[in-house]
Amino acid sequence: MLAIPLKVALIVGTRPEAIKLAPVALLMRQMPEAFHPVLIATAQHREMLDQVLTLFDLQPDYDLNIMRPDQSPFEVTAGILTRLRSILQAEGPDLVMVQGDTNSAFAGALAAFYHRIPVAHVEAGLRTYDKYQPFPEEINRRLVSVLADWHFAPTDRARKNLLREGTPPERIFVTGNTVVDALQMILSHPSPPLPAFVTQLAPEQRLLLVTAHRRENWGQPLRRICAALRILAQRFPEVSLAFSVHPNPNVQNTVRQELRDVPRIHLLEPVPYPAFVHLMARSYLILTDSGGIQEEAPSLGKPVLVLREVTERPEGVEAGVLKVVGTDVDRIVSEAACLLTDEMAYREMAQQRNPYGDGRAAARIVEILKRS
Repeated sequence: MLAIPLKVALIVGTRPEAIKLAPVALLMRQMPEAFHPVLIATAQHREMLDQVLTLFDLQPDYDLNIMRPDQSPFEVTAGILTRLRSILQAEGPDLVMVQGDTNSAFAGALAAFYHRIPVAHVEAGLRTYDKYQPFPEEINRRLVSVLADWHFAPTDRARKNLLREGTPPERIFVTGNTVVDALQMILSHPSPPLPAFVTQLAPEQRLLLVTAHRRENWGQPLRRICAALRILAQRFPEVSLAFSVHPNPNVQNTVRQELRDVPRIHLLEPVPYPAFVHLMARSYLILTDSGGIQEEAPSLGKPVLVLREVTERPEGVEAGVLKVVGTDVDRIVSEAACLLTDEMAYREMAQQRNPYGDGRAAARIVEILKRS
């Protein structure tokens, strides 16, 4: 008797989700005898999601197209649940796979539960144990853990978090993080064109790459981050800063108001992922509140200053490649200045050692599901 391929509904809504599930979806697509992947895009972030799907040549089977200007978590979650109901009922997948901690991941897992469909959670077990940091991601991922049947943890620390919460050990699998798989795929191709000012930098000039978009940093925290960047630009004339500005108006309006006229601070529209990877590789130092960049930069040997009060990725801090600096102006300036002036301190952080994976996470996930 021929085995029936496992029908897996993969739900993506944001650029990071698409980046991290693309290696899994592509491997499943190469194994039609074992898997029937169904890609569902919620479009929680429309343009940035589409960039990544196009990059990896992934066409959604369903597009919920929920994005609306300045939408709230209430609207996102309700919209996804409502639209997924009929899709999951019609498709009847054997498994729903979600990634990470977005509203799309939580709503997708909850919709699967309502249909009594097993849930696989990629990047399971990350925790800060502060339900408001990051917001709403910390609670999203904890709720997904309660709903999930398969827990693909990126690290042993994440596995231990799940065990402490009572997750059955036989349902937890340490695989590494699929973002490293995606990063290696991008680095295997030539660099796309980078912003002109980057290619024109003199050899002695150093590039600082910045992103900041988290909801808990909106308002005064983001203004403090911008104030620190202004000081760094003034204090270090040999430094240029590239700020990839998230499209959310709560970020755009603040950043452009605070930094639009500051010399050597370049405000960029969201950079396509391949260019962003090579921009990270070209940079001297990265300042970010992004989770994914904390996982990617260590593979490139780039020190990261984390613009958050806590991180659910402490493995990088313990490995010495990340440092949590929060949003205090003086601390951001002090830590960045140290790395710009102290060669030994910089070398200690600039290690090409990634505690989050080796580029084989997707293969492990697929193999585990094949054996199930």
